[in-house]
Amino acid sequence: MAATVEELYRNYGVLADAKDDISQHKDAYQGILDGVKGGPKEKRLAAQFIPKFFKSFPELADAAINAQLDLCEDEDVSIRRQAIKELPQFATGENLPRIADILTQLLQSDDSAEFNLVNIALLSIFKMDAKGTLGGLFTQILQGEDIVRERAVKFLSSKMKTLPDEVMTKEVEDYIFTESKKVLEDVTGEEFVVFMKILSGLKNLQTVSGRQQLVQLVAEQAFLEQHLNPADADSVDRLLQCTRQAVPLFSKNVHSTRFVTYFCEHALPNLSTLTSPVAELDIQLEVLKLLAEMSPFCGDMEKLEVNLTKLFDKLLEYMPLPPEEAENGENSGSEEPKLQFSYVECLLFGFHQLGKKLPDFLIDKLNAERLKDFKIRLQYFARGLQVYIRQLRAALQGKTGVALKTDENKIKVVALKITNNINVLIKDLFHNPPSYKSTVTLSWKPVQKAEAAGQKRSTSEDTTSSSPPKKPTLLPKRDARQIYNPPSGKYSGNIGDFTYEQRGGFSGRGRGWGGRGNRSRGRIY
Repeated sequence: MAATVEELYRNYGVLADAKDDISQHKDAYQGILDGVKGGPKEKRLAAQFIPKFFKSFPELADAAINAQLDLCEDEDVSIRRQAIKELPQFATGENLPRIADILTQLLQSDDSAEFNLVNIALLSIFKMDAKGTLGGLFTQILQGEDIVRERAVKFLSSKMKTLPDEVMTKEVEDYIFTESKKVLEDVTGEEFVVFMKILSGLKNLQTVSGRQQLVQLVAEQAFLEQHLNPADADSVDRLLQCTRQAVPLFSKNVHSTRFVTYFCEHALPNLSTLTSPVAELDIQLEVLKLLAEMSPFCGDMEKLEVNLTKLFDKLLEYMPLPPEEAENGENSGSEEPKLQFSYVECLLFGFHQLGKKLPDFLIDKLNAERLKDFKIRLQYFARGLQVYIRQLRAALQGKTGVALKTDENKIKVVALKITNNINVLIKDLFHNPPSYKSTVTLSWKPVQKAEAAGQKRSTSEDTTSSSPPKKPTLLPKRDARQIYNPPSGKYSGNIGDFTYEQRGGFSGRGRGWGGRGNRSRGRIY
């Protein structure tokens, strides 16, 4: 039987006046619980009175929580808001994970005020018991329906960084890491990126061992123990996204060896046949960029010579021989080969980095004929570079500020970085024996502050030391061939910043990135 407003106020008075004897007035509290069966006025009062005396009647705890949950689902939005606002008062002892679970489910609300109240309530119980609250959140992330899962993940990613250190203890961070590993067994590509950002922000994982754990976690997600099927766009996309998350974790103490090895053994041999679900993506350039970024942090590689040979062979594919000449010294009429500078920058940089580990590769590991062939290709490429560098500098001469921000000039600035980088690396390899001492900043990476501070030249003469070779013997004499006419189409359309993140994404969730079935609808408190 529903209680009236008068009965609710009378029962409230009995309990408020009872003080130490309150437990003897169980009937009065039951009368308040019956208020949820009344009209709007009775329900609003019940939403306030039930939590106020909740702790005094542990034997009615389940009944009280269920009564409040009925109010959280009422058709009247004002009653729902009042009931949700009071939910943290039920979060005591063993009830807290249940309340966290309930609040997480309530994140699916489309009412903005109601949604904000749920967020506030979750944060308040987070500060009471972070681990217990996380238990409720992760239960719904692992088992809840898609909309609840999505919003619970978003809550974690946005609120974790706002919590004080006294809440985010080592024990709590360890729990987040353990539960996140369970979630990562069944995620979409977008969720994977979000969870990696959450985990990367944990203080516990800022150490070398913590970063190594994260790299191991990403390696498991990337399926590096499996062969890569270049025709499977989702598998290729998965590899790229996982590697993209691993790259910021690498350092001199956290090695990229496993990833670099996989790229050399599986991605490079299949480079031309790789497919991607993102139509506009230059998949080959993306792979080469990632390989270049990882190569400085490669540790001891088990099959170094074999993999360096694979990298060298792929580099040769993009460094053509000069066109044949007729007897009179003129071009024989064969088409000038196209030079793909963006690709060559990545491959040459990677070869230069791994070559440091086997410095006699070009001298002792190649036969004389192959070495001669390589130097001819380097010479031809170097001549083209000199012409292009001069043209780019002339085009950018005197341009500053707004003028450098036009799309055309932005491309030229990046193109100058690319050609300068390649020029520096080629000069190193022309040394006898080849040198691996020069350092360059990859064209799509920001210039380090210390490096930038030391540069005195104008933007048009940016960015790495790249003056023409000082030793004329390194290149053919000027009259040995026609002046080089730069070919068209030498840059990829993606020569700017590396912005590939979660475009297209993995299809669905599952260990094969397959779909997760939708969970049943309705309340599962």
